Amino acid sequence: MTKTLTAGLDRLPGVDQVGLEARAAALSTRSIKTTSKQWAIDLAISMVDLTTLEGADTPGKVRALATKALRPDPTDPTCPSAAAVCVYPDMVPFVREVVGDRLHVASVATAFPSGRAPLDIKLADVAAAVAAGADEVDMVIDRGAFLAGDLATVHEQIVAVKQACGSAHLKVILETGELQTYDNVRRASWLAMDAGADFIKTSTGKVQPAATLPVTLLMLEAVRDYRIATGRQVGVKPAGGIRTSKDAIKYLVVVNEVAGEDWLDPDWFRFGASSLLNDLLLQRQKMLTGRYSGPDYVTLD
Repeated sequence: MTKTLTAGLDRLPGVDQVGLEARAAALSTRSIKTTSKQWAIDLAISMVDLTTLEGADTPGKVRALATKALRPDPTDPTCPSAAAVCVYPDMVPFVREVVGDRLHVASVATAFPSGRAPLDIKLADVAAAVAAGADEVDMVIDRGAFLAGDLATVHEQIVAVKQACGSAHLKVILETGELQTYDNVRRASWLAMDAGADFIKTSTGKVQPAATLPVTLLMLEAVRDYRIATGRQVGVKPAGGIRTSKDAIKYLVVVNEVAGEDWLDPDWFRFGASSLLNDLLLQRQKMLTGRYSGPDYVTLD
């Protein structure tokens, strides 16, 4: 199996770095009409995995974040909910207590963010998250094993984690800022999809650079080509460093132009973010009222 896996990944074409970055830069300059911008902002809100992954997280903070995810703008019932709330496994029950079955509850696992733990501990981490009520699990790959060429170990761990997830969806975090090359990002994307990932995710948000437009474009090409090759659709989640509505709209343009309209849906594209939601709400309010609200209009997360 190791030889077959390696051979399959070796057949992937190399990435043209100049071409990739030039296309991402060109797409980032696309302008959209005002009516489309209103739609794009609401779509982006509905794609946010509202996230807190800090050692100082408390049940009260997490409950407040979950309430915000459900009703991002309490003054406007037409404002869409976020897609999910993403927390550590021990915080999952407090999110589920607030959102019930109305939103997804995502939990990081597998010794996040380093991934440096034996497989049995990683699987116990996943089992605890699912038992607590998570219906989405964000795992991290073993970047050390990947960079050392031990692709079989990375593949086998993703397969095992997918099995431990049961009915929960699995998002596989590549931590692209540590993968060193675009070729590695493409290889890691295909490896994760082959092992059963429901989503591939750029970053933990704990390493810089985190999400970038060229890397996300490359991952969108990978999921598009993977569906053509296998018939199975996989989602993409950029996370870390996406803070403004302007940035979010750039990503949505890239999704539409590269992967296509099928991915313009919270089931297939997410933003891992915290502060992004605030800017989306401020921009939404401005478009509806013509006035730009101050920063005290939204909560600090």
